[in-house]
Amino acid sequence: MIKHAVAAVLSIGLTACANLSTHNLFSHYSAANSDARQAVQAGRYQQALEKLPEAPAGEILDGMERGRIGFLAGSYPQSFSALKVADQAVEAQQQQAVIQVSEGLNQAGALLTNDNMITYKPADYELGFLHLYLALSYIQQRDLNGALVEVRRANMVQESARKQREAELESAASAARKEGLDKQNLGAVLARYPDVGDALGNVQNGYLFYLSGVLYEAEGDLNNAYIDYKRALAVVPDNRYVAHTVLRLATRLSMIDDRRSLEARYGRYQPSAKGSGRVVVFDEQGVVAARDGWRLPLWLRDSRGQSAIYNLALPYYRSNASPVLSPLMLNNRPVSGSTLTDVNRMAKYNLQEQLPVMVVRQALRVVAKNEVRKVSAQSGDDVGNLLANIFNTLTEQPDTRSWQSLPASVSVAQQDLPAGDYTLAWNGQQIDVGVKPGRTTMVWVSRQGNTLTGWSVLLGES
Repeated sequence: MIKHAVAAVLSIGLTACANLSTHNLFSHYSAANSDARQAVQAGRYQQALEKLPEAPAGEILDGMERGRIGFLAGSYPQSFSALKVADQAVEAQQQQAVIQVSEGLNQAGALLTNDNMITYKPADYELGFLHLYLALSYIQQRDLNGALVEVRRANMVQESARKQREAELESAASAARKEGLDKQNLGAVLARYPDVGDALGNVQNGYLFYLSGVLYEAEGDLNNAYIDYKRALAVVPDNRYVAHTVLRLATRLSMIDDRRSLEARYGRYQPSAKGSGRVVVFDEQGVVAARDGWRLPLWLRDSRGQSAIYNLALPYYRSNASPVLSPLMLNNRPVSGSTLTDVNRMAKYNLQEQLPVMVVRQALRVVAKNEVRKVSAQSGDDVGNLLANIFNTLTEQPDTRSWQSLPASVSVAQQDLPAGDYTLAWNGQQIDVGVKPGRTTMVWVSRQGNTLTGWSVLLGES
């Protein structure tokens, strides 16, 4: 009987996850994706594309990874296609009524296996970057309207994701209360994770806001540009380029009170020389940290009131220092950028928000798994007990799924220059930059290893 029960457990777990790679049952995403991620870190983008695993986390995460790495590799049509696949999959996922039945089966499988069996839902910051890279794809194609649509959508999907996350947190709290899980014990697990704080930049993307402002301004919509520039400044108040931009538009729009308060903090506004053009450089650097896995002890009581120590397999982020890169050179003069977004902090904060749900769900799971093993042991079925032990150990894997090809950080630099042709260079590689009077030239670059990739586009009037 016990052998049949253990076989049934295995069958349920595998059936629930038929739409995902069986790799998720006995391993985790960071392990499967390590070769591709290392290739991105070294700037070998085409090799990274070739080493990407075959969608072990489903089409959303696979599409985002392929889209981002393809963009770095300069394979823009393939990148755009992959990002659109991910976008469409997100839209389908957010139609909750459509996925309730299949997701219920996945949740059942996860209760007996691990969190990797639950359908992957991208984090709020990942949704923002999905639409940001779609916007960049449109910009690279010289389609300003398409890019503006994407930055508008980014705000909408992040708001929807925030509401879903709040509902999940409340559901986890209810499950913990129902099962009598001890808050003190669960808190002991959560306390092992360092607090990353509640800074606005952990949840809002200054890169997205500032890019949105640049696009609105290029279209001539100064009011919306001003709104998004101010939102960017709220995220990165010490960024002098963002501050100067807000002050410039406050002056143009005759925002007298705003201008006074801005000048009190950032100094007087200095208008650019007549006949000059503006160059805005977005500089993506490094690769965001990947989740690792560790095992943490948890004291719980089983159905017989007996206390026992269980091991939880949870994700965490190692403390890794971001590489310090030499400056970009614009016509042999260094370009000093200022940080817009720290993606590592966004990723760590997202995990911090997910942890209460993860810990409750895993506490319920390890107890359920152990009940199956105890039934085998008490019946004297040594084979069943052994099989249950092996199954429990092998399938308890941390959920390390995240968008691992994103940059570690993003900076911006801005200069007003006389009209002409310029060269942006780094490490022997260069990008041509054309400047015209009264126009904005946007330059996008990304640097990993010793590799520079990027392009420049002349936007509308500013």
